[in-house]
Amino acid sequence: MKIVITDLDHADQNMERDVFAKAGMEFDLLECKTEDDLINQIKGYNIALNQYAPFTKRVFDALPDLKQIIRYGVGVNNVDLAAAKEAGVQVCNVPDYGMHEVSDHAIALSLSVIRKVPKMDKAVHAGVWDFTVASPIRRFSETTVGVVGLGRIGRLYAKKMHDLGFNIVGYDKFYTPNAADGSDFIKAGTLDDVITQADIFALFCPVTDENYHMIDEAAISRMKDGVYMVNTARGGLIDEDALAVALKSGKVAGAALDTTEIEPLPEDSPLRALENCQLTPHMAWYSEDAALELKRKVAEEAVRFAKGESINWGLVQL
Repeated sequence: MKIVITDLDHADQNMERDVFAKAGMEFDLLECKTEDDLINQIKGYNIALNQYAPFTKRVFDALPDLKQIIRYGVGVNNVDLAAAKEAGVQVCNVPDYGMHEVSDHAIALSLSVIRKVPKMDKAVHAGVWDFTVASPIRRFSETTVGVVGLGRIGRLYAKKMHDLGFNIVGYDKFYTPNAADGSDFIKAGTLDDVITQADIFALFCPVTDENYHMIDEAAISRMKDGVYMVNTARGGLIDEDALAVALKSGKVAGAALDTTEIEPLPEDSPLRALENCQLTPHMAWYSEDAALELKRKVAEEAVRFAKGESINWGLVQL
């Protein structure tokens, strides 16, 4: 089978090259950005390793030789899964490569925002040696963390926060905490339970038509006064204009966001001007170890498919 990397902003492809070489396979590297780039440049290829280039119905219709797409990452927002299924194209992702990194980053953001570390660092550098600038701060054991999305990463975050002493309430449409996998420390609730009970509200779910802007003005109005919000999932889950208003008023005491609806975050976003909004550049997944694991697993999935072996993370049932 002919293999292509449609687009990739990584520094090198050494890991992929090693994996394919051991399997006696080669690949080509392209810089596709648009539908037209894909249509014009990857005709005849059977397996596509993909980062951002959009695979739409139009693209699938134009590429009858394509049999598999493997996404560099967890999300597949740039791939039309229904069109892929119709075209008989297997779509794969790598959902487990950065589980600890994302959960750890979410914890770092959570602790930083509730302990007000950036604010106090700035105050000390400005010559203010006064802990009351951070008031109020609550004890972990008196704080409830609300987790929306109890997949691999959400459960890891919940477990680690629980081990630090926090109380955990969680909601997931497709998962119920249970003793069998050791997640019964999570108090199961409805989405509204999490919204109304959380002192720290953390998101770990994908964006769908159903939950787009699930955290809007109405949802924020039902939250506790002085709630903290953490998002390492997808920016489209939060109405950022509503969040900015709530941060200015103090309804939301602080937010820590690794993802935003438009990335990079536009220069005119009101979130940029708010000291109680911490921002990181969609880096929760990152460690050197996770980056290499992602590259290795993407290439290994392609090799398995090319050899007719069982794949690990097929998202389309053909």
